[in-house]
Amino acid sequence: MDKNLKLFAAEYRFTCIVWQNEPIQSRQLAELCAQQLGWKRPTTYTVLRKLCERGIMKNDHAIVTTLVKKEEIRQYESTTIVERTFEGSLPNFITSFLQNKRLSNEEAGKIKALIDGYKED
Repeated sequence: MDKNLKLFAAEYRFTCIVWQNEPIQSRQLAELCAQQLGWKRPTTYTVLRKLCERGIMKNDHAIVTTLVKKEEIRQYESTTIVERTFEGSLPNFITSFLQNKRLSNEEAGKIKALIDGYKED
């Protein structure tokens, strides 16, 4: 598992802004971060520089793009949670997640279809 894919909450929100607007000029990104995150320009550029150093983003001639897809980050984060908090047990995670919830027939059917698609033969 690539630890470079770990994003802190603020980094994730920042990366979401880039995903929604890429390719984006760094100046425009700083403006969006000021509006949506309340960040000053230096904060935006510091976070951008750090994410570029980690290989998550690229800033080429003031045009910012991501090098990592949202789904890769989601997969890393979900795997990390299951491994760290539930000793790697997906059933324990699902039990905990659903403990006080009810699923509609449609939701249950979708989850069953997903599980059936990943079952070993």
